[in-house]
Amino acid sequence: METTIKSNLKQRLSSLDTLRGFDMLWIIGGGELLHALSKSTGWEWVNVLANQMHHVQWEGFHFEDLIFPMFMFISGAAIPFALTSKLEKGTPKKELYKKVFQRMVLLVVFGMVYNGILAKGFSDIRYLSVLSQIGIGYFFASLIVINTATLKSRIFWLLGILSGIAMLQFLVPVPGFGAGSFTPDGSINAWIDQHLLPGKLIYKTYDPEGILCIVSAISVTLMGSFAGFVLRSEKYAPNRKTAVLLISGASLVLVALLLSPFYPIIKKIWTVPFDLLTAGISFLLLALFYFIIDVKLWNKWILFFKVIGLNSITIYLGGQLIDFELPSKFLFGSIAISSGSFGEVIIVTGMIAAEWIFLYYLYKNKIFLRV
Repeated sequence: METTIKSNLKQRLSSLDTLRGFDMLWIIGGGELLHALSKSTGWEWVNVLANQMHHVQWEGFHFEDLIFPMFMFISGAAIPFALTSKLEKGTPKKELYKKVFQRMVLLVVFGMVYNGILAKGFSDIRYLSVLSQIGIGYFFASLIVINTATLKSRIFWLLGILSGIAMLQFLVPVPGFGAGSFTPDGSINAWIDQHLLPGKLIYKTYDPEGILCIVSAISVTLMGSFAGFVLRSEKYAPNRKTAVLLISGASLVLVALLLSPFYPIIKKIWTVPFDLLTAGISFLLLALFYFIIDVKLWNKWILFFKVIGLNSITIYLGGQLIDFELPSKFLFGSIAISSGSFGEVIIVTGMIAAEWIFLYYLYKNKIFLRV
């Protein structure tokens, strides 16, 4: 486990940190800012963007549905840099097993803390969380990478995972619903969560971070590791790396869309087309960020996102412990009141600024929480 450390930022791939920061921005207030702008302005183009910051009710896809799986994809893209590089230097596999296992346990614990275990105790607690899914998905994707030597063998693992999910979701009958049900009550995800998942479910019949969803998340993380191997490869020129990422992303998106008429895209039970679509879009966005930042070196704009991306877990947990809206109201409350319907925009903007200043202080002092 890596704890709070001082690290050498120059060794990091800037596009990965920037993309992670871009992803986290929507969690820590970017989506809320779009909603506030939509309410205050009524502009149609803002309304369209704000609508994308809602999860779809069940079947379908909005940008909001991409945020979590893209974070898992990015964590997978870091595996070749964090683990494979150590294998190549002779680090024993046992050390890497210990490292990723400790990371998983810590994230599961952090997730339970986030869910309120310190405040509520173990009664009526939801054990799984976004953080636990990140930790478990990363752990098993890492085991696959550590114990396979070729891209071909990793692709076989990926196809096996996706095929297993598809067979469960299509072929295993659920009592009272039969096989192939993709409803909140009748899906195999719901049956597994109700019968095998300890603790409280976030919804009545299933959990979007439930058991089968975790298996899906492993596949997204593993696809992220493929992107990481491309970026780390010394065989390809930077422009060719960009092309490989673009072609991979476009191919995955196409396959997901071709499957979607009979195998729906559903985020809440992480269907295979959802996995492919989110990984595909993540490939495309990573290609864009990599080309702009690490190939063309157009990087004067990245500090804002990079500061967030380098302490993503810190700000995710910190949002539960610190009310960043308070300093915004303290400093800008009177301006917000006098601004009428635009006041919420001012408060949310101030909240994001307070979060960023907090992260910038950590950044300037080279303090990073990494697990």
